Amino acid sequence: MNVGIIGASGYSGEVLVRLLLRHPAVNLKAITSRQHAGKSLESVMPAMRGLAPDAVFDPSEAEALAARDDIDLFFLALPHGAAASFARPLVDAGRRVIDLSADFRISDTAVYSEYYGAAHPDPELLPRASYVIPEWADGSWRERPLVAAPGCYPTSVLVPLLPLIQDGLVDTASVVVNSFSGVSGAGRKVAEDYLYCERTESAKAYGLVRHRHLAEIEEQMGLARKGPVVIQFTPHLAPMRRGIATTIVVPAAAGQTLESLEACWERTYRGRPFVQRLERGSTPDTKDVVGTNRIDMAATHDPRTGNFIITSAIDNLMKGASGQAVQIMNLWFDLPETEGLLL
Repeated sequence: MNVGIIGASGYSGEVLVRLLLRHPAVNLKAITSRQHAGKSLESVMPAMRGLAPDAVFDPSEAEALAARDDIDLFFLALPHGAAASFARPLVDAGRRVIDLSADFRISDTAVYSEYYGAAHPDPELLPRASYVIPEWADGSWRERPLVAAPGCYPTSVLVPLLPLIQDGLVDTASVVVNSFSGVSGAGRKVAEDYLYCERTESAKAYGLVRHRHLAEIEEQMGLARKGPVVIQFTPHLAPMRRGIATTIVVPAAAGQTLESLEACWERTYRGRPFVQRLERGSTPDTKDVVGTNRIDMAATHDPRTGNFIITSAIDNLMKGASGQAVQIMNLWFDLPETEGLLL
């Protein structure tokens, strides 16, 4: 099939380019960038030398791209707010779209405005979009033209927690989440907090107490519980390029044990190749998942406090962004889920 990437010069866009150029079922027909239009792919991304020597960045022009009938699917690797302005003409032209931004992750426009500081850019398009965690979403999303790929922090939190919430194994009245992210999670930009000398040998909390991803996490947890959920979520910047390590502390519901948690995960994720449940006594490590589309997760029970302590690790640019988007594409087009992702 023929695909295009709009906004291909950021970190997520670059990973998408690398994945799709090597994908056996894909022709990468268009890569766009306002900043690099007219430049060759190799001059902007030297790591791609030899993979597509004739590839050139096109301008990011929504109407012109929507008019291209040679492209089946577009990935939007754009900032929130900008993505919606491309999604509308593409969907109206009959194209399938996978959006890596936050524009269609939150169904409540008032919550979107509260967390993103502006009115939702296209509320009429929201009902045509589906939020898709591939291992969790039901099949109804395949019938819609627009998919919102989950954020990186939410993926690391929701994959372990959603089945436990839905099955009533945990008490959602007290959920505390701490996550540590590599600096690439902030995107490709020049700012003092993200300079090498500021981040190396250093870690700090940020985004207190209303990080933007909190809205997405709480909405999906509320859907699983069938009622509102409020959690304490604290992200941290860690001195590494890629990866997210997350720790979730949540009370076990009455009568629930580590055995019942493990059985729930087994029922939910049996046969899903990108969810790895670690043996007891192990905890995930970001160095083991960077470069993969995998989430590693583990759990233990603290009898002193009655809490489950759940840990997970992902690559924020793979399972947290571009790899998961390709996984969604594979499922959407009835390809093997792992196609192009077992690197």
